Amino acid sequence: MSTTDPALRSWVPVEPGSDFPVQNLPFGAFARDAGPARLAVAIGAFALDLRLLAEAGIFDETFPHAREALAAPNLNALLAAGRGAWSALRVRLAALLRAGDETLRAAGLAERALVPRDAVRMVLPVEVGDYVDFFSSLQHAVNCGHIFRPGAEPLTPNWRYVPIGYHGRTATIVASGTPIVRPRGQAKNGEAPPVYGPSAALDFELELAFVTGDGPAPPASIPAARAREHIFGVALMNDWSARDVQAWEAQPLGPFLGKSFATTLGPWIVTLDALEPYRLAGPAQEPPALGYLTTHEPEGYDIGLEIALESALMRERGEGETILARTNFKAMYWSMAQQLAHATSNGARVRAGDLFGSGTISGEDAGSYGSMLELAWLGTRPVPLDDGTSRAFIADGDEVIMRGAAARAGCARVGFGELRGRVLPPLEL
Repeated sequence: MSTTDPALRSWVPVEPGSDFPVQNLPFGAFARDAGPARLAVAIGAFALDLRLLAEAGIFDETFPHAREALAAPNLNALLAAGRGAWSALRVRLAALLRAGDETLRAAGLAERALVPRDAVRMVLPVEVGDYVDFFSSLQHAVNCGHIFRPGAEPLTPNWRYVPIGYHGRTATIVASGTPIVRPRGQAKNGEAPPVYGPSAALDFELELAFVTGDGPAPPASIPAARAREHIFGVALMNDWSARDVQAWEAQPLGPFLGKSFATTLGPWIVTLDALEPYRLAGPAQEPPALGYLTTHEPEGYDIGLEIALESALMRERGEGETILARTNFKAMYWSMAQQLAHATSNGARVRAGDLFGSGTISGEDAGSYGSMLELAWLGTRPVPLDDGTSRAFIADGDEVIMRGAAARAGCARVGFGELRGRVLPPLEL
């Protein structure tokens, strides 16, 4: 059975156009009230409680130690089990949920295991060990070069040779829906000494992030051609940025407090197996990538993405959101395979639950830029909103919403759900 066959149907009702048909089955974790986190996959309007099924022995023959891994509060044990376990579990889940299968009903588990998604609170599905954020969109890099180095060559000499990245903090990676408190920091103040206070240039960054299983013991590396063996799946990510703090501090070492205050991870991790019908060749790389970064199979993915903003005034009036941008992940210059290969090329260890951000995803036209920095061009072109106001950067009370889905004729829609984060005023000192 092909788990991505568009003809597959489920006995669980799935509305047309849903992000979560039986061909998707993304992984997440939910909690009820103050109860413990429970692993789940999304199907239609429901979350299928994997812990309940595991404790009933449904997966005992699927992969070793499945009961323990799926009864855990996060995905780390499953991630450590490796690609064989991931694929076997996906096949088992697709079989249990396809139309005509009576396994869960016969065991008296169907109604108890299917939990309405709108009745639960989604939590972080992984305990993130290490976190890397890349800078892999050519258009985003070019835009940043034009903004910050006008009149000069927009790309630095190394950009087309190396997937540039930096290590971030894991303690401030938060689940979708977590409020984001406006951060404080130092910012440039003309020729006077810098000022310390709330960021006046709060921004979002539209990204996708991949989650890994265990890599080889150091000093072994992961070749680009084998990277997909170690990548479990992909989630939406918003790497919040305080642009004024970042601009002042990032000389000469790079991002620090301007990035580390908050990163929002989407609620559902879509597996590479589910995305397989959407795998394609990425942009041509010139000059050709160095040998250790060379791949001989398509490593890009055709995933449509959208950013929206709902202001406090829109909520007060009961109005809808404003779409800020639409773009596509397939334009990313450096692939996930190349990012992982480079991150491990010096012998660095990759562990189950590590998170790697793509960097801001921007297309070629202004309506496809993945940050306010670009959309408003460092505040010089404020973006109009449907409530009659405009934005150069994100205001208190604004809620940033990100969505993603791979969809085309002849394939089942594979979606990521929504990522949300509402900005709150800075804390009083």
